[in-house]
Amino acid sequence: MNRLSVLAVAALATALAACSSDAPPPNVGPDPVLPERQRGLLPSMTIADPVGWGDARPTVPAGYTVTAIATDLKIPRQTLLLPNGDILVAEGKGGNAPKLRPKDVLAGYIMGKGTTSVESGDRLTLLRDADGDGRYEGRYVFADNLNAPYGMALIGNRLFVAAQDAVMRFDYQVGQTRASAPPVKFADLPSDINHHWTKAMTASADGRTLFVGIGSNSNITERGLAAEENRALIWQVDVETGMYKPYATGLRNPTAFAIQPGTGQLWAVVNERDEFGPNLVPDYLTAVREGAFYGWPYSYWGQNVDPRVRPQKPERVAAAIKPDYSLGSHVAPLGLDFSTPAMGARFADGVFVGEHGSWNRDVPVGYKVVFVPFRNGRPAGNPVDFVTGFQPEGDQTRGRPVGVTVDPRGALIIADDLANTIWRVTPSR
Repeated sequence: MNRLSVLAVAALATALAACSSDAPPPNVGPDPVLPERQRGLLPSMTIADPVGWGDARPTVPAGYTVTAIATDLKIPRQTLLLPNGDILVAEGKGGNAPKLRPKDVLAGYIMGKGTTSVESGDRLTLLRDADGDGRYEGRYVFADNLNAPYGMALIGNRLFVAAQDAVMRFDYQVGQTRASAPPVKFADLPSDINHHWTKAMTASADGRTLFVGIGSNSNITERGLAAEENRALIWQVDVETGMYKPYATGLRNPTAFAIQPGTGQLWAVVNERDEFGPNLVPDYLTAVREGAFYGWPYSYWGQNVDPRVRPQKPERVAAAIKPDYSLGSHVAPLGLDFSTPAMGARFADGVFVGEHGSWNRDVPVGYKVVFVPFRNGRPAGNPVDFVTGFQPEGDQTRGRPVGVTVDPRGALIIADDLANTIWRVTPSR
């Protein structure tokens, strides 16, 4: 972008901020308050300016400790705990969608202000704590020259990695620090345009299926419905054959998955649509029902019609089901994992969610890790702030959480893709 364009975009952003303001965010939980839709020439857009951590650390509840176990990474996104306690980190950034409208150029400029300047790692890094002191002194490049890896799953001695264009498979033996051979392509993934490039992935409890999330190619079909073929859905992929079928549809951008212990139920967090104002539409956490349709693009939060979509399809709206739990609008959840009793009594039953943070609100939201308590296998109560301090001031940010992984021995692993750091939170002992 040339200097004149940058100045024009900056001036437009400043003018926009001066004439709009955000009301408090709507309620979270199973029955959020949905305000009236707001539409204008441009959505509210504000990104907190990166300032770095320096000597500061994230804020955790009393009785917990947070440490940086790896720094100077190359855009860490998701982590996978291996059987011997090693941590595998997927590093990289993808996407290749051309800008359609002037507002896309503005949004890209503003979003870019809140991201790291580090180049994409396109690799898997392995972290090892050989003596069990929590310091992870070992650091190895497990595999490189990948295409924006994101989701990971280990089934026996097969390590599956979802890059932005394909699921790759590595042979894996416990304890190895470097892949023994280049990966084998296991299944192609939709990657034309790739507006939402992240491919979330997890394995079913029985190890027979991979669930792969494929986000939409637009906000609400601006590129046409043809560009959305095999998008905004979750694939169910057979681990023996690579054959796939839709498991659930109408999920705009499913960004992280977790399997509920004891039930085998798939849960997901989903980033919903933009440009309906600062307090619509709620990003959400939901148990994913096989064969279910979750509304995108025709409706949101169940059967609330989106009038921008053409053609309208009332029959699809009538089939749309409501998600289980609102996390709030524009918080951008990108990480999800179930807790264990080893995380302490207050946080023993529920899920941790990494909220990457908003770009299209005047007052930023998200930028933290929250805990959603469960009771009888379902979300129950308001989310609890678990790791904060990523935003010291409203116009600054030190980091942005992405993936979260629970170590059953009693630790939460957090990928911070702005500070290029892996954080580890443990109950004090």
